[in-house]
Amino acid sequence: MNLPAGPSRPIVRELATFAAIGVASTIAYLALYSLFRAAASPPISNALALVVTAVGNTAANRRWTFDVRGSARLASDHAAGMAAFLIALAISSAGFVALQVVAPAAGRPVELAVLLSANVLATVARFMLLRSWFASRRLEPVAQRTDRAVR
Repeated sequence: MNLPAGPSRPIVRELATFAAIGVASTIAYLALYSLFRAAASPPISNALALVVTAVGNTAANRRWTFDVRGSARLASDHAAGMAAFLIALAISSAGFVALQVVAPAAGRPVELAVLLSANVLATVARFMLLRSWFASRRLEPVAQRTDRAVR
C-alpha cells in the first residue's frame, strides 16, 4: 500500500534523526573508503563509498527523518538523494584537490580528516536539499498525493 507523505515533523526531531542517520552513514562511508582505498585511488574510493552510502542514507532519511513510506515517488526521491550525492562528491573532490595543493605528501589519517570535514559540509547540504524536497511533497493537496499513490 502506498501512503502519502506524512505530517510535518518539528525540525528538532528531523535534525536529531537526520544526525543519527548521518553518523551511521559517515562511519559506513569511512569504513568503505578505507576498504576501497586499499585497492583504488582516493577519488575512485571516495566516489564508490559515497554512492553506496548515499542510497542507504536516502532510504533511511526518507523513512525515519521525513516519514515517507511506500513506493509512490520512490524513484524521484532517490533522484533527489543522488543530487545530494553529487553535491557531496563535488565537496569531497574539492577537499582532495585542496589537500594535494596544500600537503601533497599527507598520509592516510590526514586524508580521512579532510574527508570527514568535507562530509560534514556535504551533510548540511544534504539536509537542506532533502528537507526542501520532502517538504514540497507535504504542500501538495492531499487529493493529488492520494491520487498519485493509487496509480
